[in-house]
Amino acid sequence: MGKTFIDITMSIDGFVAAEGVDLAHPLGNGGDCIHDWIFKNSDATDRMIVQEMFLSAGAFVMGRRTFDVGEAHWGEDGTFHVPCFVVTHRRRQTFTKGQTSFIFVVDSIRTAIEMAKVAAGDKDVCVMGGASIVQQALEAGVVDEIRIHIASLLLGTGTRLFEDTDSPPLNLVRTRVLSSPTATHLSFRVVGR
Repeated sequence: MGKTFIDITMSIDGFVAAEGVDLAHPLGNGGDCIHDWIFKNSDATDRMIVQEMFLSAGAFVMGRRTFDVGEAHWGEDGTFHVPCFVVTHRRRQTFTKGQTSFIFVVDSIRTAIEMAKVAAGDKDVCVMGGASIVQQALEAGVVDEIRIHIASLLLGTGTRLFEDTDSPPLNLVRTRVLSSPTATHLSFRVVGR
């Protein structure tokens, strides 16, 4: 079985989305720029980082809000091409878009991760967001690695990645630092609490 890793982008001031997240503004009002390193100004390093994530992940885990605001933007093929487990309080039948199946898990982040590991086989499980799901995964102790992409910008306000977490201190070892003009890519291995 592979590892479980978090993969998420935040601004230098710690926000993963600006204020005003809704269906028309999936990253909040003016928040789309947080992903410019992927979609607009990517260089060879940025493209390699994205490719590594998609090649290593055999399944993804996300929150319901991430699914709700992202679904319309993921294209006809569903973008992921592997099973995606959506942690939610609202039941919904499995939804398939192209090669991507979205399975809705009403139990817990731990259950979603367990299901994703089975689906991923020998590949990794990527916990992609949002902030609440990342915090839940850390609190549940199911994360092996954290990959944070720090976009070269300040949002000033919005949804913080690590605000008000109940998670005890987490010991990390930095395993990689890469950078481009638009982002700094950090990887950490979780070594204990």
